Order: sequence, then structure tokens, then C-alpha cells
Amino acid sequence: MHVQEWLETVPAVAVYALVGVVIGLESLGIPLPGEIILVSSALLASQHGDIDPVVLGASATAGAIIGDSIGYAIGRRGGRPLLAWLGKKFPKHFSEGHIATAERSFEKWGMWAVFFGRFVALLRIFAGPLAGVLRMPYWKFLIANVLGGILWAGGTTAVIYYVGIVAESWLKRFSWLGLVAAVLVGVTSMLVLKRKAKKAGENREVAEPQVP
Repeated sequence: MHVQEWLETVPAVAVYALVGVVIGLESLGIPLPGEIILVSSALLASQHGDIDPVVLGASATAGAIIGDSIGYAIGRRGGRPLLAWLGKKFPKHFSEGHIATAERSFEKWGMWAVFFGRFVALLRIFAGPLAGVLRMPYWKFLIANVLGGILWAGGTTAVIYYVGIVAESWLKRFSWLGLVAAVLVGVTSMLVLKRKAKKAGENREVAEPQVP
């Protein structure tokens, strides 16, 4: 059964809770399809009035912020042995190569790695635990975590919700052509946002003074 089809069978409160919990666990460091659940729920909200997109976005935001904060605390307490343990449990996501790449990102970009990492699947899983392992000051982590969580969760919910509304309206007028166009708009919007996040990180890296 498709994710969206399954979501249609559960009450709105359960959808809010599921979105918050899955995104929270993903942000904590457990590889889960948080973005897929959020996109499916936002699209469902555009088709069914029982699901409030504002509450949905708030649930996703809360899950992202709380999950990242718990991941930070675990990483700070567990240190590098935690990364080694995660590598054994989830070798596909926490391989030495992925950890090294994420660690370089944190060392170069600091808070920006936490902020923009929210838009990148791999860094979204690493952000909390790795920031804790690297002993990033919590106030810096919290600012980047909150802003990134709000923009990613709220922005994704809003974009997909309105794309769904447009798709439904166009579908009535132009049949499948409207649906295809609306989906393309949504996908393009998400790709542009991720591209801007990546470009901003690269620009920051170039702007940093080189140490002789």
C-alpha cells in the first residue's frame, strides 16, 4: 500500500503525531523517510479538509527541532564511539566515508551545516549527533536547528499543500495535463531550494580565509 493511501485510513491526529515522530526520529539519527511522510501528508491535506496544513507544519517543525536536540545531547554524551556503533547498525548511512564528509562540512561551515543540512537527506540524519560529538556550543546549534527546522518543515508543507490545491483545480479543467504541470512546479521548487542551500554553503567555504 502506498504511503498516502495508508495515511488516508488514519485520523488527522494520528497523521500529525506520525509526522512529528518520524521526522523527530530521523533528526535524532535514525534513517527514516521523514521527507516522504511529510510530502505525502501535505499532499493529503490539500485533498482532505480534515488535516490542517498549519498544524501539520507545526508538528513537522516540532519533530525536527526536538529530534535534532535529542540527537545533539546523545552525540555529546556518546562521543565518537557512538558514531562507530551507528556505523555497525546502519552501515549504508553511517559509513566512515559519510561521517568524514559530514564532519568536514561541520568544520568548514559550523552553524550553516546544521541550517542547510536540514535540506540534505544525509546531513539531516547526521546534524544533531555530529554537532554533539564535535562539541558545537548548544546555543549556536539551537539557533541553526530552529531556523532550519522551521524553514524546511514549514516550507515543504506549504509548497506541497498549495501544489496539491493547484493540481486539483487544474485537474478539473485540463485533466492530467494540469496534474503534471502542478507536480513539476512542486518538484522544481524543492530542487531550487536545495540548490540554493548547497550554493550558499559553497560560497561560504570560498569566502573563508585560507590558513597558510
